[in-house]
Amino acid sequence: MIRFQDIKVGDIVQADFEGQRFDGEVTELDHEDKQVYIRNGDQENWFEATDLYPIAVDDPQLQKLGFEKHVNADKTVKYMRGPFRIMIPSEGLFNEFEIWYREDRRHIHHSIGVHELQNFYHQMTKVDLTRV
Repeated sequence: MIRFQDIKVGDIVQADFEGQRFDGEVTELDHEDKQVYIRNGDQENWFEATDLYPIAVDDPQLQKLGFEKHVNADKTVKYMRGPFRIMIPSEGLFNEFEIWYREDRRHIHHSIGVHELQNFYHQMTKVDLTRV
């Protein structure tokens, strides 16, 4: 589950509709009723925040977001999108990262969802992070 206050328009999340989960993009927020409008291709619908789940950041998700991957000699892995960087200690280990954009460096010591990465990216670059 994702807390309503952590959701932003443009975030990519997983929605649960009658037991079926699908990825979708937040297109609208209803702060009064605490509902989230999700678009997934041809389908659009309102959801309660309790029906939304994070999509874990991993290699396929980063590639969908347009990041290029580089494995360093010391086996650390760097993902790059323009001047924004993500470094993980080894292949597939996404519970410990360092992210940076210019002088702004952040250390994250737990797994995060795609929507959280999108929010970090926006805070640091002032640009939305979307799938390519």
